[in-house]
Parts: sequence; structure tokens; C-alpha cells
Amino acid sequence: MITKETIRDWFVELQGNICDALEKTDGKGKFISDPWERAGGGGGVSRVITDGNIIEKGGVNFSAVFGKTPEPVLKTMNLPVGDHPDFYATGISIVLHPVNPMVPIIHMNTRYFEMSNGIWWFGGGIDLTPHYVNEEDAKTFHVHMKAVCDKHHPSYYPAFKKWADDYFFLKHRNETRGVGGIFFDSLKAENGFTKESRFDFVKDVGSAFAPIYTSFMTKNSALPYTEKEKHWQALRRGRYVEFNLVWDRGTKFGLDTDGRTESILMSLPPQAQWVYNYQPPAGSAEQKTLSLLKKEINWAG
Repeated sequence: MITKETIRDWFVELQGNICDALEKTDGKGKFISDPWERAGGGGGVSRVITDGNIIEKGGVNFSAVFGKTPEPVLKTMNLPVGDHPDFYATGISIVLHPVNPMVPIIHMNTRYFEMSNGIWWFGGGIDLTPHYVNEEDAKTFHVHMKAVCDKHHPSYYPAFKKWADDYFFLKHRNETRGVGGIFFDSLKAENGFTKESRFDFVKDVGSAFAPIYTSFMTKNSALPYTEKEKHWQALRRGRYVEFNLVWDRGTKFGLDTDGRTESILMSLPPQAQWVYNYQPPAGSAEQKTLSLLKKEINWAG
């Protein structure tokens, strides 16, 4: 039988495995471990890496929190605000900001949520945010994500790829955050899916993270770059900040449930820039990247 403790323990193991793989590939950076407690119940461990050979700043965070469901969360779920059932939420959240602009930013989140009224669901996803879109890397990434999805159901990849396109979209900029990936939420027992099958899928998504990202670290971290590319990286990091602070539901959920602010905002880069009405030169690599930041590109072929 799958319990919230079973799921929690697997996320703890996943956190350790991912941190080990990232440290080994980086070759210099080491994760610090920062346990924390939530006043309303539960807590977590934030593991943060800085000043590595490849990763400038990143975090692999675990949490397991519980208590009375906050009113903003009930409203989001269209549930009566007067009931205040208990909730339990656990998961892993990862964001990595590389030194080299040719290495993409990556994000992953896998989570489980349940309430004392019997409601439960899984959510999560992985998406890739290159500073410079390398079409070969984008295809490799999506083929990998499709294989993970196809193992569990043929409907998963097309549905979750579209969900990622729609979710990781900066409406105020009319551009996607990156080349997308997969995103899913509210996966419950329905249409033949069980808690076991949903959890098996989430485990495969989590296990896919380290192999695919460490391959990009190894492939791209030695590529040359200049201050021009670093400036563009800072501008693209600015877009990342905009999404996380304006649109990201995970950020809002964490703050609404009195999560640890330092851990929630770990996703922000060490430096970012905003230049008024910046327009990259026509025909430049920067302009090409902007042209590829749009929905519905069939990267998996």
C-alpha cells in the first residue's frame, strides 16, 4: 500500500541521488544541507550549491509539510473555505543556474498532496530554459521526456507537453520561458489509473532528471563564451525571475502555506538584468533564440 510516508521517503532518496550526481559532474561545487521546520507543521531540507565549475547557483529542495489547509489553497481548488480540512504535501523542487550561458537552466518539481477529506493528487514536471536554444539539445530533451511518458501511457506526452507550453508561458512577454518539457497536475485515480500507477510515473520522471541534465552539463560547459553571451544570459535570467514571481503557482502555493521563504525563492538566479526595450540584432543568435520561444514546436519529431 502506498502511503504519504512511502512517497515522502522516496523523495528523500531522490534528493540525495540527484545531489550526488550533480556534485560528481560539476567536480567542484558541494551542496550545503539546511534543515528547516515549518511553524504550522512539518519542514524540509534545502540543499544548495554555489560557485561550482558548472553550476553557479542551484538548489535541490525537499519538503513535507502539513496542517490546516489555508483558505487561499481551498479557493484555488474551488473547495468550501469554511471546512479547513488538514493537508499534507511533500515533494522535490529543483532549479539550477549554470555559469556558462551555453548550458541551459533546468527546473524539476515532483510533488504529492492529500487532504483529510480524501482528496489526493500528484503533480510535477521538468522543463528546460536555454539562454541560447540549441535545437539538437531541445530535441534530445523532448525525446527523453517522451520516452518516460510513453512508458506509462501514450496520452501522457502530448497532453503534458502542451500543458508545459501553456504553463511556462510569459503572457506579458508573449514568449515561452524556454523550450518547455512536460508539466502535469492533479493526477488522481481515474480512467483506469491508480495511485500506484501515478506514483510509478512520478518516480520515473524524478529518476530521469540527473541523467539528462548531467549530459547537458558535460556536453556544453566547456563551450566558449564572451561578455556578450554573459549579458544575454543575465537578460534571460531576468525573464526567469519574471515568470517565477508573476506566474508560478508553486511559488504562490509555498507562500500561501507559510513555507520557508528562502527555500521558495531559491529558484532565483544570483544575478539578472533588465534593459529597457532591449532588441537583439536581426540575424543574431539571440534573435534566433527569441524566434524559438513559442508554443507547439514539435521538438520530439
